[in-house]
Amino acid sequence: MRLPPHILVVNGIKVRRPVFLLGAPHSGADLLGRALKRSPGFHLTMGRPCVAHVVYAFARKPSIGEGSGAVRVLRDALAESWQVLRGSCGQCAEPCREAGGVTAGGPCVAPGSVTRFGDASPDLLYSAPVLLRAFPDARFVQLIRDGRDVVADMLGDPACLAWFKPAMLSEHTEFPNAFLGVNRDEHVEKWKGMPVAGKCALRWRSAVRLSATLRRDLPEDQLLTVRYEDLVLRPARAVETLAGFLGSRVSKVALYGRGDLGDDPALDGRGGEPGSWRARLRPADLTLVEKVARQELTRLGYLPS
Repeated sequence: MRLPPHILVVNGIKVRRPVFLLGAPHSGADLLGRALKRSPGFHLTMGRPCVAHVVYAFARKPSIGEGSGAVRVLRDALAESWQVLRGSCGQCAEPCREAGGVTAGGPCVAPGSVTRFGDASPDLLYSAPVLLRAFPDARFVQLIRDGRDVVADMLGDPACLAWFKPAMLSEHTEFPNAFLGVNRDEHVEKWKGMPVAGKCALRWRSAVRLSATLRRDLPEDQLLTVRYEDLVLRPARAVETLAGFLGSRVSKVALYGRGDLGDDPALDGRGGEPGSWRARLRPADLTLVEKVARQELTRLGYLPS
């Protein structure tokens, strides 16, 4: 007999069709997260420590995500993240607090206004199979961006670069490892000696391959693919598509310009404009990125075939 699906209740609200934003680093998940966080009825979190710890444990050791307890652990972490309590926003990352307009301890939403939950934590992509088992009715939105622009942003992000330090390869790190983009055990030593731009390209390439697997395995009513370039250059159309997919109104204010954020791209997740890699990547780095990720760049239309 098939067991009934688990029903998660947070703040007295049943979690139905939660929304998860997935993508490689700097692919626009945080930008789209800002839009959903400002949308009526949504309570979306971004990078709460309780979720991040679980996500990176799965990323380091993918076999943990295959265990019977992984679903419960991730579901409990998200339930904690979604709790609306006095001072709870103090545990959120700065981009999440800023996106929610939190100036003190919070909370960023009124419990009575919440009808939909979501999460846009960095690197959530690597926990997608567990998320699907935890929430079979979940809606996934995956972000795709030109890998050369992604690498240009990653090279300027200390948090991304920290993962490439030799000390991060602990005894708990398993190979092959999609998070690092290393396909085989015997490639680890080669990876260690690779220039940082190449390691960034491997991470983007691996994320794109995971996204392709999700596209193949999930039905159209559960997965939407959005290009970063459309968010930036055609925000109205992108929001209309997203709203239709989610069946909810989506705020597009966060996608127009930088508003009160000034000119610092680190605050709004947009990074450079599409194609800004031309001025930001050194020739040697560009050559390496296009060599490592040529197949994926070409398949996605970012390189001529």
